[in-house]
Amino acid sequence: MANQAEPVAQSVAMAGAFVEDAEAQARFAARKRYLAWRGRLLPVAAVVVFLVLWWGAVEIFDIKPFIAPSPVAVAEVLYTRFDMLMSNLLPTAIEAVCGFLLGNLSAISLATVFVYRKTMEEALFPIAVMVNTIPVVAKAPILVLLLGNGMEPKIAIAAIICFFPTLVNMTRGLRDVRAEQLELMRILSATPSEVFWRIRVPNALPYLFSALKIAASTAVIGAIVGEWIGSTRGIGALIIQSTYNFDSPLLYATIVVGSSFSALFFGVISLAEKRLLRWNVTHNV
Repeated sequence: MANQAEPVAQSVAMAGAFVEDAEAQARFAARKRYLAWRGRLLPVAAVVVFLVLWWGAVEIFDIKPFIAPSPVAVAEVLYTRFDMLMSNLLPTAIEAVCGFLLGNLSAISLATVFVYRKTMEEALFPIAVMVNTIPVVAKAPILVLLLGNGMEPKIAIAAIICFFPTLVNMTRGLRDVRAEQLELMRILSATPSEVFWRIRVPNALPYLFSALKIAASTAVIGAIVGEWIGSTRGIGALIIQSTYNFDSPLLYATIVVGSSFSALFFGVISLAEKRLLRWNVTHNV
């Protein structure tokens, strides 16, 4: 009887463990769904609360429209002048994206040179630091004088703003390689290009995407600041025009459009990071 009871007890124990495991997986999935929905709903709730407080402050303190319009007035401008806002967003978006690509590609290329040529880093990195310390409003007039009054100086400003964070992060990422990895590649008789693409680049990608997310926002800022110096179209030019005309609803609507594009740009880079770096993503649940 004892021998017959043992298999039964083992089967019961295995069934109980299976049930507990299924319950744990169900709790884990529910927790994951909860965190996902919380991550979506909390920003929406925060925006709604902000808009309500904004509207309440304007109504309670009777703030004049030319000083601070209500959210309703801004929303009306966004609706009635949507085509005009989009036509001004287009050149700013082109300048920001082109500057983003130019600045980051230049930074990645120079970071690669720095990793393999220490003397180049010692010579050029101080210059990069010095250029980065110059305020954007001081760089913009110089670039306008050098490149004219078209889109070129705005692209250059956006590129310069993106350049330094990516240079620093990419250089550190390419060097952040464990000695054991390099020793293993040496034992396997790997070529320098194989070491670069199989070891250094994968290790640098998390650092790179951190810099790219910063650059996605700062590129838009650079394009807008460039348009302040001399431009008749673009988000920056529209901000200047609406400020001089005391058209606060248009000013706020323009800022909303520019900020929305910057947030969208940031979201695209974040999505690309999640797609390309699934191996590096950790979920804290």
